[in-house]
Amino acid sequence: MSSILDEYEDSQNSRHPVQHSSRLSAANIGITHSGFVNVRLEEEKPIFNKQRIDFSPPEKINHFAVCNNQLCMSLGKDTLLRIDLAKPDQPNQIELGRKDDSRVHKLFLDPTGSHLVISLSTSECLYLNRNTQKVRSLSRWRGHLIESLGWNKLLGTETNTGPILVGTSQGIIFEAEISASEGSLFNTNPDQYFKQVHSLEEDGKPAPVCCMEVERGLESKVFIIATTRKRLFQFVGRVADGSEQQGFSSIFSQNQELLPSFQEFPFNMGYSEITFYTSKLRSCPKAFAWMMGNGVLYGQLDYVKLDSLLSDVQVWDYTPDIDFSFNKPISIVLTQFHFLLLLPDRVKAICTLNGQVVCEDVFPDKFGTLKKMIKDPAGGLVWIYTEKAVFRYHIQREARDVWQMYMSMNKFDLAKEYCRDRPECMDMVLAKEAEHCFQNKRYLESAKCYALTQNYFEEIALKFIEAKQEEALKEFLLKKLNNLKQSEKTQITLLVTWLTELYLNRLGLLQSDEGKHGVFQETRDEFRKFLSSSKHKECLYNNRTTIYDLLASHGNVDDMVYFSVIMKDYERVISHHCQHDDYSAALEVLSKHCDEKLFYKFSPILMQHIPKKVVDAWIQMGSRLEPKKLIPALVNYSQMGSTQQIHETIRYMEFCVYQLTVTEEAIHNYLLSVYAKYKPESLLWYLEQAGTHASDIHYDLKYALRLCAEHGYLQACVLVYKIMGLYEEAVDLALQVDVDLAKSCADLPEDDEELRKKLWLKIARHVVQEEKDVKKAMNCLSSCNLLKIEDILPFFPDFVTIDHFKEAICSSLEEYNQHIDELKQEMEEATESAKRIREDIQEMRNKYGVVESQEKCAACDFPLLNRPFYLFLCGHMFHYDCLFQEVSPHLSTYKQTKLDEMQKKLAAATQTSKSRHRPAPKEKEEGGDTASLGKGSAGVSREQIKSDIDDIIASECVYCGELMIKSIDKPFIDPQKFEEEKSSWL
Repeated sequence: MSSILDEYEDSQNSRHPVQHSSRLSAANIGITHSGFVNVRLEEEKPIFNKQRIDFSPPEKINHFAVCNNQLCMSLGKDTLLRIDLAKPDQPNQIELGRKDDSRVHKLFLDPTGSHLVISLSTSECLYLNRNTQKVRSLSRWRGHLIESLGWNKLLGTETNTGPILVGTSQGIIFEAEISASEGSLFNTNPDQYFKQVHSLEEDGKPAPVCCMEVERGLESKVFIIATTRKRLFQFVGRVADGSEQQGFSSIFSQNQELLPSFQEFPFNMGYSEITFYTSKLRSCPKAFAWMMGNGVLYGQLDYVKLDSLLSDVQVWDYTPDIDFSFNKPISIVLTQFHFLLLLPDRVKAICTLNGQVVCEDVFPDKFGTLKKMIKDPAGGLVWIYTEKAVFRYHIQREARDVWQMYMSMNKFDLAKEYCRDRPECMDMVLAKEAEHCFQNKRYLESAKCYALTQNYFEEIALKFIEAKQEEALKEFLLKKLNNLKQSEKTQITLLVTWLTELYLNRLGLLQSDEGKHGVFQETRDEFRKFLSSSKHKECLYNNRTTIYDLLASHGNVDDMVYFSVIMKDYERVISHHCQHDDYSAALEVLSKHCDEKLFYKFSPILMQHIPKKVVDAWIQMGSRLEPKKLIPALVNYSQMGSTQQIHETIRYMEFCVYQLTVTEEAIHNYLLSVYAKYKPESLLWYLEQAGTHASDIHYDLKYALRLCAEHGYLQACVLVYKIMGLYEEAVDLALQVDVDLAKSCADLPEDDEELRKKLWLKIARHVVQEEKDVKKAMNCLSSCNLLKIEDILPFFPDFVTIDHFKEAICSSLEEYNQHIDELKQEMEEATESAKRIREDIQEMRNKYGVVESQEKCAACDFPLLNRPFYLFLCGHMFHYDCLFQEVSPHLSTYKQTKLDEMQKKLAAATQTSKSRHRPAPKEKEEGGDTASLGKGSAGVSREQIKSDIDDIIASECVYCGELMIKSIDKPFIDPQKFEEEKSSWL
């Protein structure tokens, strides 16, 4: 067990190893030129963190092997200690049982950690399986001092190694196989076979096989690497499919005809060691490092190459402090970016990228000389042991500073690969790459890199301006613009405006050069793509005035039109087309985008030049346009082509009136005016179909009348007069045109016979006095039944003979005689009817009815004689109050009101009568004459009132008269009281 002092010393060594690194120091605190803050509050942990294992061996450690978390070490002369690192508290100690002077020469542990081969100094070999405690002898191997083993990673299992290669100190390579099973009856040894396949030499003499590695590539290729003290051999061959168990003999036989490929160095130090780096378990190694006399040969492994497996090979020469006389390198281990070199008292970590020593860890003398360094490919841990102690290195974040090394080597893609999660480092790499490209005049690449950095924008822009590299500047601005956030509106506006100016300058230069038409077109397409970018649409829209000014200042009309379309500024586009007399293009833009306001604005000028196309566009828009707002375009005639404009105007107005059924008065009035002026044949037809009643008319009647009068369209004026109800004016005007038209007007006032007669008299007077046609005048008499011959006689002159009126006068006298006879007959019928009525009245006076004492009221079914009653001719008898209740609901509102008034008057008269029968005070005895007069008048009034009430309620039987017939459609229960009645029955 280690002491407290040892533990303290170990912790100090692990915390403060000697490291030579090019990383940024902790003193670099603050804002760098890139804008990132680089603050390191505490020292980062070292990449190679050493830890001493809490283990004190009972004997000296001779040899040590680790693989797949299985640790095996040789202690003293005859002891073997096995430890499963997953269970470090359960060590397994085995005695080898050797009584002679043999000692362990080397330990070989396979990649699975299951097979342990022990090479003894007496040229013997032992085998131990992980699952057994029995050490078995490999009898076929006896007589050979084993220096190296090449394990079969593909076929090796926990019970069988598969074909393996064995290298001896005499340069002989054997092929063998070991099985952990007990074997058959005739073969109980673990070694299945042991045969020689090749031998290695140096300078014509056998040389020990220091290291061996077997790897498999694509297409059944097998690669074998074997090293001696100063030579590195490569054997490449193919193994037929399904013949893996045949081993590697065929590989060596394929290389017998040619000398094997090897590399040789002049100096050797008596031994060599090769190590490999594998990124993932059970995958092929990617790199190698070979420690030999001249230094360390390291490089990559390329399994595609045909001639050699090694690529990018470099030699790291030993540093001057390494002297073979007292501190030769002992062992080597390769990691992803470093190889660790074990010296007798220290460990050096050298970066494979630049060959610099990044770490040098010195071990205290008390632990003794360092003996061996081993890397476990499964766990990635590096183990070092002395005779007294075991150490372990943890490798932490080995790639954290690799980006700097790649950056210093100008391998920027690799540098960026290793600092993706560190933006401050990525920024430095990009800045260095940009500067490197700029210095090498690769300006476009430089601009792309600069745009991704946080360097000062002004500084970079000025660099490209001073170098007169507008294309690179444009690329830089584009990249910078795409990296900005939408919230950075000021920066976006600045860049968009600047880029527009650069594009326009470039287009101007290219346009003047006829030989660069293709480049000009590409640049224009790029510029238009920039203008139509959806990402910067808001900025372009908000600053469209500035963009328009820039485009105008460069005279770039085509792109200005394109930009206007993108901004949906169609007004500007249409104005441009109109200014260049391209009216069809302007109308095409209008029709495509269907903006009503633009139609109203540009239709007047378009109507002057392309009226038919404009009207077609209007008709296609249909009801989306308000025809009233197009009137300015319709009335804007020009001297040239006015006939076509008028024709198209009429066509559109007719479309509005007859198809869109527009009711706007202005439209109808304007159509009337156009008809009156240019198409009179349609005027009368329009007025006739527009309607004959003022409520159906959508034009102004007074305006239409004035318009027709101005142009002398009398028949149209007559029609308007008729609609306005001015029949006298219509007849007067119609008489100037046609008598028949006047006659049709005279018959219109059907409800006013006096006016009709007056109108017909006008017609008759006109016929007699103006046309002097007696026959026509007689026809007027026959056409109107209101006129008589005596009405028109005053219109004729005195010299007209009676022969012209003979028939008319005779006809009139006959009508008078017939009328007199009808009157006589009506008088006789009236006299006879009056006589019959008087007889009925006289008969009714003497008529009576008999009422028995047991008779009952037809309404209440109570005895009739108890109260005043009525007897009807039909035999129904009613009490006065019952009849009143039956009749009242059926009376009209007028009769009900009158009945209420009669009752009130009757009640007042009855009260007055009662007061007269009381004794009068003495003071009023003198007024006896007055009282008697009042009595007489009150009595008459009361009887009259009762008679009037009887006329209302007793005019007919309520069951047999008209009241019952009229009430047949009335419900028995009032609908308003139905619910109340219904609930009373529940």
